[in-house]
Amino acid sequence: MKSNAKIAVGVYGASGYTGFETLHLLKHHPAVELVFATSESSANQTLSAIYPVAWDLPLVAAAEAPLDQVQAVFCCLPHAASMPTVIAAREAGVRVIDLSADFRLTNAAIYEKWYSVSHEAPHLLSQAVYGLPELFRPQIAQTDLLANPGCYPTSVLLALAPLLKEKLLEPEAPIIADSKSGVSGAGRSLKLTSHFVEVNENLSPYSIGQSHRHLAEMEQTILALGGRADKLIFSPHLTPISRGMLSTIYVGLNQDLSPATIQKLFADQYANEPFVRVLPAGQLATMAHTQRTNLCVISITPVNPRQLILCASIDNLGKGAAGQAVQNFNIMFGLEETTGLQ
Repeated sequence: MKSNAKIAVGVYGASGYTGFETLHLLKHHPAVELVFATSESSANQTLSAIYPVAWDLPLVAAAEAPLDQVQAVFCCLPHAASMPTVIAAREAGVRVIDLSADFRLTNAAIYEKWYSVSHEAPHLLSQAVYGLPELFRPQIAQTDLLANPGCYPTSVLLALAPLLKEKLLEPEAPIIADSKSGVSGAGRSLKLTSHFVEVNENLSPYSIGQSHRHLAEMEQTILALGGRADKLIFSPHLTPISRGMLSTIYVGLNQDLSPATIQKLFADQYANEPFVRVLPAGQLATMAHTQRTNLCVISITPVNPRQLILCASIDNLGKGAAGQAVQNFNIMFGLEETTGLQ
C-alpha cells in the first residue's frame, strides 16, 4: 500500500476475548483508523465498563455499525453468528477478516456436519481464503474474504507443513496431535467446564475421539498439501492457564533421515518467516516461548531415523486468533507483514 492514509476498520464482537485482543492490537497499529466496535451484550457502554482498561471506546450494536465508513472488518463472532455479518459486509464491498469457523471449510455439507447448522452463504465459500500466511500468502494478498484459522490447526499445521510439502510422512502411519490450550480458548461466555474451580489444578481432555470441530480444517489442509487426512488423531486438553497453546505431534517418516537433515529442512522452510521460529536441536518449545506474541515456535526431536516428535507453541489469542488476523490484514492491504505486531 503506497498511500499514507489510514485504513478504516471496524470490529464485530469486541467484548469477547478474541475481540478485545484484536482491539488492543489495532489500537497500536499505525496504519489503522478504528471506526467502530460492536457488542450485542454491552451495546451503549464503553470498553472500559466491561474490561479494566482506560480506553473509553464506545460499543454499539451490530445493526448500528456504519459499514459504509470502513474498508475492512474483523468479525470476532462465534460460528453461525458470523455469517450474516460477513454477508452484509461483502455486499457493502467491505473486505472481511473472519475469525469464526464459518468460512474455513470449502464444503458446505462438511460445515453443516461439524457445526450442526445450515450454511447461509455457500456461494462465498469458494471466495474465502484460509489464512495461514506461511502456506497461502499469495492467495491471502488477493482475497476480500479471509477465513482466519483456528488456534489448534495453526499449531498443528505449521509443525506438519515442512514434512507434508516434501512428501516425507509415512502414508500408513498415524499422525498423533496432543494439544493443550489455555482457558481463554473456551471464550468469555460462562460454561461449567471453564469455571475456576473446575480448571484450577486440573488438566482435562475434551472432545477427543475425533470429535473436535477443528479436526475438519486440519484434515482439509493436510489433504491440500498431499497428506493422508484420515491418519490424523487429535486430542485437545484444557490447562489451568489463561492463554497459550502447545501441540505435541508424533509422526512417522517414509525414509531414514538424520537429525541434522530434519533440522535443516525445518530451518530452511521457515528461514524467511517473520513469525515462525525453529529452535536449535536439543531445545524444546514451551508455552512461555510465545505467550502474548504472534509467534509460532517449533522444536524437532528425533526418536529414531523414521520417527519424530514435533512441539509447536503459539498464543491461542495471538497467532491462534487476533495476531494472525492482523498479520493477514497486513498482507491483504499490502503492508509490511509485521506492522502492529512487534
